[in-house]
Order: sequence, then C-alpha cells, then structure tokens
Amino acid sequence: MSTMNISLPDTLKSFVDEQVSQRGYGTSSEYLRELIRKDQDRLQLRGLLLAGVASAPAGPADASYFDGMRDQIRKAAKPAAKA
Repeated sequence: MSTMNISLPDTLKSFVDEQVSQRGYGTSSEYLRELIRKDQDRLQLRGLLLAGVASAPAGPADASYFDGMRDQIRKAAKPAAKA
C-alpha cells in the first residue's frame, strides 16, 4: 500500500477526527479511503447514467418488462445452481 500525506486546515482536520470517532473508523486513513471509494462509485454511476441517456430509447419499463428480466435471471441461475 502506498502512502500519501495531505495537508488540511485545522477546521477540516477537526471534522475528520470527529467523523473517525463518531462513525467508528479506526483511523483517519480508513475514513478517507471510504470517501474515495464512495466518490469512485458516484463517478461510475454517473457514467452509467450518461451512457443510458445517450443510448437509443427502449420500450416502457412496465410489469411485463420486469417479468421478462426475472425470467432471464432465473434461466441464467439454473446452470449455475447445477454446477
């Protein structure tokens, strides 16, 4: 694991220290890693949403659409269950 040193104003350091103690993190590094992971997730979701917006229109997401999805999942899960 690599090491990175950051500088924070006193107010931000106090905030981080407070979050670590109140939210059960062992260290400030754990807290910051969690924030970075959440930001990565947010950026990935944003990319997926933008890709969806740019894609061709699909049919309505009604009950039959979701029934079809459930059927596909069940069919895909059957071979995995036999293995």
